[in-house]
Amino acid sequence: MMNDKDLRQQAYQAVEKSLKTAQQDPYRQGFHMTPPVGLLNDPNGWIQWQGKYHMYFQWMPFHTGHGAKLWGHYSSDNLVDWKLEPIALTPSDWFDKNGCYSGSSIDHDNKLKVFYTGNVRNDKGDRETYQCLAESDNGIDFIKKGVQVELPEGYTAHFRDPKVWNHDGKWYMVIGAQTLEKEGTVAFFESDNLEEWTHKGELAGPVDGLGYMWECPDAFQLDGKDVLIFSPQGVKAQGIDFNNQYQTGYVIGKIDYENGKMEHGGFTELDRGFEFYAPQSMVDEKGRRLLVGWMGVPDQGEEHHPTIKHHWIHNLTLPRELRLEQGNLYQLPVEEMKQLREEKLFEQAVGSEISHDIARTSELIIETEGSLDHLELKLFDFLTMSYSKEEGYLTLERPNLASEETERRSCRLIEGVKHVQVFIDRSSVEIFINKGKEVFTTRMFADPEKRLLKVKQKGKEQLKLTAWKLKDNCIQQDISNWYNK
Repeated sequence: MMNDKDLRQQAYQAVEKSLKTAQQDPYRQGFHMTPPVGLLNDPNGWIQWQGKYHMYFQWMPFHTGHGAKLWGHYSSDNLVDWKLEPIALTPSDWFDKNGCYSGSSIDHDNKLKVFYTGNVRNDKGDRETYQCLAESDNGIDFIKKGVQVELPEGYTAHFRDPKVWNHDGKWYMVIGAQTLEKEGTVAFFESDNLEEWTHKGELAGPVDGLGYMWECPDAFQLDGKDVLIFSPQGVKAQGIDFNNQYQTGYVIGKIDYENGKMEHGGFTELDRGFEFYAPQSMVDEKGRRLLVGWMGVPDQGEEHHPTIKHHWIHNLTLPRELRLEQGNLYQLPVEEMKQLREEKLFEQAVGSEISHDIARTSELIIETEGSLDHLELKLFDFLTMSYSKEEGYLTLERPNLASEETERRSCRLIEGVKHVQVFIDRSSVEIFINKGKEVFTTRMFADPEKRLLKVKQKGKEQLKLTAWKLKDNCIQQDISNWYNK
């Protein structure tokens, strides 16, 4: 096991060695949080604290595979421009020596406190898991406080990703878990002081057909309803539903805090695209519930990403505001995303078909007063979004990253297409349908030289298409203050 100082120095050297190569990649993102080098996955400790937004993240700086993760760190004043901060946590203690896994942040006693999972492999290679605490006075430098929760009876060591919040003066924690019967569930804990935790049982699960492990649970109240977001593994595809390797979705209901149970409805996928997993939400100082997800899925073709040869892989989504409408979670790009707009490229009506060259960092908005009978949007001769009112489905198509055969993701959209907002970065697309009722998040590795956008529509309604060029230098990755700062 390497000590904290040596791990930080080695990470610094890994970034220093490969950062220029990573930044020269034509697929390098312009306004999405990416790892400086190496692999990024789950967002962690997402919080606005003392006026500043902090996004910590799972990070492997030494290569583009998984392993004993660190906590990387970005900060922002405006949700648009992000600054890479020094490493927050390293796997340098007995209780986290094989990885500082995912967790959450709270503000308590003027300190930023992060609860995270310490991953350990014993001498036999068996997994051990510990829920740990670290504290900071400035959001950057952390002191570990050690193990707070050990594995209770009734679960395998797949027990991780604590999310902590306060309700009516008490502290609560949910943890993604697997029962001894190999079923996914969410464990529920209560504390009066953030030090002594009582296991109250399962907040939700197991549920027949809903997988063998539930990762990254996130429980919160929104517009008077309780919401539980989680990422189940082992759910079988059902028609157009659950087509990714692993899923992310939510249930809505009511938490009985006294008895530690949640009555809830059915599980609904949160995002319908090819790459979305392990999201985390928080409430900012404006009272908004903001969510960010990982633009990736575990075990789903990572080895075929073309960015690997440039020594990096994956990124996070844009921040999204969650709203509860008609019994469903809606996701909207936060208002601050308008600050990305550098230049309006065009605004015009579309009769039946138009073609335009656009920037590789762009925003598109399609609006209509009614609903369209048929819509097709083709981007860079690579990605196609199509809707047929007769069929009632909206579908996204792209070449498979391994086989190049066409693959699809779809959602039901009986009410038709009324509004589409698209954020295009150099290797990703986020599509918000009907003001966030459905969202498609997807990596897009089109030929970097391609610029062509094609839009077709049929029907009596008038369609307006607006396009902006977006800023492409929002992620500042200066590491000069990292070591011996």
